[in-house]
Amino acid sequence: MTAAALPPAGTVTPGPRTRRGTELLLVGFAVLIAVLAYAAVGLAQDDRIPSGTLGYGGGLAALFLTAHLAVRRFAPYADPLILPCVALLNGLGLVLIRRLDYDAIERAKARGRALPGADAPQQLFWTGLGVALFVGLLVVVRDHTTLSRYTYTSAALGLFFLLLPNVPGIGRTINGARLWIRVGPLQVQPSEVSKLLLILFFAGYFVQKRDALALAGRRVLGVDLPRARDLGPVLLAWGASLLVLLGGNDLGSSLLFFALFVVMLYVATERTSWLLLGVGLFVAGSLLAYRVIGHVQDRVDIWLHPFRDASGKGYQLVQGLFGFGTGGISGTGLGEGSPGTVPFAKTDFILATIGEELGLVGVMAVLLLFALIVERGLRTALGCRDPFGKLLAVGLSFALCLQVFVIAGGVTGLVPLTGVTLPWLSYGGSSIVANWVLVGLLLRISDAARRPAPSPIAPDTARAVLEDARTTIVRRS
Repeated sequence: MTAAALPPAGTVTPGPRTRRGTELLLVGFAVLIAVLAYAAVGLAQDDRIPSGTLGYGGGLAALFLTAHLAVRRFAPYADPLILPCVALLNGLGLVLIRRLDYDAIERAKARGRALPGADAPQQLFWTGLGVALFVGLLVVVRDHTTLSRYTYTSAALGLFFLLLPNVPGIGRTINGARLWIRVGPLQVQPSEVSKLLLILFFAGYFVQKRDALALAGRRVLGVDLPRARDLGPVLLAWGASLLVLLGGNDLGSSLLFFALFVVMLYVATERTSWLLLGVGLFVAGSLLAYRVIGHVQDRVDIWLHPFRDASGKGYQLVQGLFGFGTGGISGTGLGEGSPGTVPFAKTDFILATIGEELGLVGVMAVLLLFALIVERGLRTALGCRDPFGKLLAVGLSFALCLQVFVIAGGVTGLVPLTGVTLPWLSYGGSSIVANWVLVGLLLRISDAARRPAPSPIAPDTARAVLEDARTTIVRRS
């Protein structure tokens, strides 16, 4: 190690124990906030703290402490801020779903209807399954580079799960989109699994082919265009995203997969031409989808003119906007608003519930938590020593970023609604399990990126060499 590479005098580099201690404190703080929020909802609804508050807090503490211990044991150098942010988002999501359960029960009582079942216990079950898979991944996958061996297997499985909802008999169409399959009593969204598998495929494929893809062809208007023979992967990804859109009316997944492909291709090759070509194909595909698919036309029309049919097609978006307006800066308070007036408030419009009851302050706090996770993921990519890990970390971070952008933009009227869930906050087992696995992959890469590089000379060998050199110098003098 050269003198320039040594840390300044007096600098203390935090070790794994210090980082894990910080993580434990932050996880405990996240659980405390979730428990206080749970109690606040009960006080607002029944003027008393719910009897299950301690049980809820204990369950969350057990789950997230298990996740922390797994990171401490199997990924001791991993980033200490990612897990606490995820724990806080997940805990807050459970509270919001419980709050909407209260609202649904009160509305059913007022209308004399049968009381609906609560969704919060089921979401807690899916959280437990997600944490279990998170721990299992850290135990089984000790080196993320081994995943590159399954590049083409990941592609085949990813496409299989993506097209599975189109199989007659098991596919289910909800709200115009064919995204779900029914497995016994459970309803699963296989595109969440496809997301992770295709990110693995993109990372492995671009590491293998990046030298060829980086070669420039003709120069047009100051931009080096790719060679015609290298356009195949981009055109294939573009066609596949259109097939997803045409086959299942799945605007969110189509946008997510194609954007992931283009961004990871740009990061791998550092060619602006690929980015420009991807944007051009996206615009062309969007115009084609708008003209051909009625579901997409409806989404765009609602986005452009939500108040034209405020009691019909635009009702959901309009009610969400009214919720944000009602919340203002500081919100009405947990349990004090009327978020249940928004259709599908537990899934697509969970952010509208946050905006109404926690206000702009709460929305910005949630978005900052997501931004922190994405920033730490991108920092992991910068510090990773192998190209596969770099691309994989970029893909995982960008997937999370894009999901948050399209759902936050959709409920606020910035972009058309796509039906993508808000990670860890929205109700849905497939989403929460897949995103816990995503975090597990990110922490596995982070552990490798932050782990000190091994010394080229073993300590005993280095000590013997120094002793021999010292002896030689003494003899010569």
